[in-house]
Amino acid sequence: MNQSIYIPDVTVAKQFGVSRATIWRWVQNGAFPKPVKLSPGCSRWKIEDVQKWADSRGGV
Repeated sequence: MNQSIYIPDVTVAKQFGVSRATIWRWVQNGAFPKPVKLSPGCSRWKIEDVQKWADSRGGV
């Protein structure tokens, strides 16, 4: 069974050297993949979506 790994905004922000607010701003602007809402107040990104996004930008 293929299970996805989900990561929080803190991890995503650290990976790209930006703030959490920047990640959310990118999402609002359509410049970054939308997170998956796992429960109320719990949004996470699929690690493969983040990796695809980075790869499409030359491995940001």
